[in-house]
Amino acid sequence: MNTDRQRSTGRKVLYGILIFLVIAIISAAVYLNSLMPIITGYAAKNLCSAVFVSDRVQKDVEALDLNFSFISYVNSEVDRDRKTVTSRFLWGKSIAIYREGFGVTLLQEKTVNELKKIEFPDISPGYSSDTLAWPMGDVMPGSLHRSAALKKISDKLVNKQAYGGTAFAFMVVHKGVPVAEAYRDGMDKNTKLLSWSMAKSVTNALVGIMVKDGVIGIDNSDLLDVWSDDGRRDITIDNLMHMQSGLEWNEDYGNRSDVTLMLHCEPDFAEYTFTRPLEHEPGTHWYYSSGTSNIISYILRQQFNNDDQYYAFPHEQLFYRIGITDAIFEPDESGTLVGSSYLYMTARDYARFALLFLNDGVFSGERILPGGWVDYTVTPASDSNGGYGSFFWLNRDGGFESAPEDMFMCIGHDGQRIFLIPSLNMAVVILGYSPSDSMDFEGLLSDIIAALS
Repeated sequence: MNTDRQRSTGRKVLYGILIFLVIAIISAAVYLNSLMPIITGYAAKNLCSAVFVSDRVQKDVEALDLNFSFISYVNSEVDRDRKTVTSRFLWGKSIAIYREGFGVTLLQEKTVNELKKIEFPDISPGYSSDTLAWPMGDVMPGSLHRSAALKKISDKLVNKQAYGGTAFAFMVVHKGVPVAEAYRDGMDKNTKLLSWSMAKSVTNALVGIMVKDGVIGIDNSDLLDVWSDDGRRDITIDNLMHMQSGLEWNEDYGNRSDVTLMLHCEPDFAEYTFTRPLEHEPGTHWYYSSGTSNIISYILRQQFNNDDQYYAFPHEQLFYRIGITDAIFEPDESGTLVGSSYLYMTARDYARFALLFLNDGVFSGERILPGGWVDYTVTPASDSNGGYGSFFWLNRDGGFESAPEDMFMCIGHDGQRIFLIPSLNMAVVILGYSPSDSMDFEGLLSDIIAALS
C-alpha cells in the first residue's frame, strides 16, 4: 500500500515538473517572440545605415557594433542593388532600406517600392566645403596636433583604446580652432557617423530657429488634437524639451520597453509616444524619454505646407548655414525625422554644431538661434537636480569632477559625446562604439583640459 502511494506521489511530482517545464518553455517562447522584431530590427536598421550611410564593411560592423546578446546571432543579407538589409533570427525577419537623402528606414507596414516612390527634395548648399576656410569649410588654419600632449591623447584614444571603449573619430576645438583630430583605420573626415541621442540636441536647434522666426513658442500648449480633452493639453513644448512631459514612458534599452518598441516595431514614433497616458502633472517630474523628442519632430512637421519643405528645413535653415553640407537625418516609416536618435554627420560637422552653441547661437557672424536661446538650453529642468537642460545634459550636478560646472553635453547611446565648455572655449567630439560606459570620459576630459592649460 505504501509503495502504491509512493508511486502515485512520484507520478504527481513528475507530472508537476513536466507541466512546469512546458509552461516555462511556452512562456520563454512567447517572450522571445515579443523580442523578435526588436532583435532583427536593430540589426537590419543599424547595419543598413552603417553600410550605406557610413560606408563601413559589413563584417566589421557585425564583429563590433552588433556583437552582443541575441543580436550577435542574427543573420543579415546586404543587397547592394536594392540598397536593403534583410536580417533574420529564428522565425523573425526585418528589412531596412536606404534612400538617397533620407538615409535608412526600417520597414513596418510599407513595402520597399512604396518608400522608394517618396523622393528627397532637390536642395544644395550652394558652396563647396573643400574651398572654404574652417569653420564653414574644410580648409584648416594650420596643422593639427600642434600640442604634443594632444597628439599623444589622440593616439592613445583612437589607436590604443587606452581610455576603454572604441573610438571611431575624435576632435578637439579650442578657441574656435581645431587642435586635435583622429580617426580609426578605415574612417576619415568624410565618414558620417551615428549620433544616437545627440540628435535631440540638434532638434533643440531646429526648435530654436522656429522660435526665432515666430512660428512656435516654447510655452505653447494644447499642442495636439488628441490631447485636447484631457490633462495632456497642458503639456508645453518646454515640458517636452526638458523631459518633464508627464507622459508614461520606459527608456530601458536592455529589454522590451517603450523606447525599443518605438524604434524597432512602430511605423510612427511620435504617435506611439503621444498616445501614452499622462502619469504625472506636466513640468513636475523629470525622467529621460526619447519619445518626447519625436513628438517635437512631429510638431515641427505640422508647421509646413508639405513634406518637401519639412525635409529641406534642417538643411537649409541649420546645416548649410553652419558648414554642414551632407548630413543625413533619417525618418521613421511615417516620414517624421527621428529627432531622438537617427542623425549621421562627420566629426567635423558635430564640432561645427558645438561651435554654434559655444558662440551663443551665432556662426560666422550670422545669428542662427534667437538671442538667449543657449541660456534657455542650459537652464536645468526643475526636477533634474541640475543634470539636464533642454535636450542637452548639464554638469551642474557635478557629474564630471574634472570639468567646469558650466560644461554642457550632447550624449548618445554607446559612447557618442560632444562636450561643450564655455569657460574654456572648448568643444570635444568623440564618436564610436563604447557600450555600458566602457570609456573613461572623465579621464579623457581631464587629460585634454590639462593639455590645453
